[in-house]
Amino acid sequence: MDVVFDVVDLALDVSDVIDRTKQLSKPDTVEVPPDPKPLPAAAQRALAEAEERKRRREQSDQAASATDQASQP
Repeated sequence: MDVVFDVVDLALDVSDVIDRTKQLSKPDTVEVPPDPKPLPAAAQRALAEAEERKRRREQSDQAASATDQASQP
């Protein structure tokens, strides 16, 4: 009777190993987000204005830095 239980136990172990192998062989799926929706016109204008302010601030900072460097002996 112990032999029957040992055989059943072995069969279940083999089945478990096969299931794990199948799971490992499946490629990972990667979800790709849908194409982004275009921004509304007001949002596009606000973004353009913010980028313009940032560009002007950077230019101002660079000019101030150049002035500081020129005034140093």
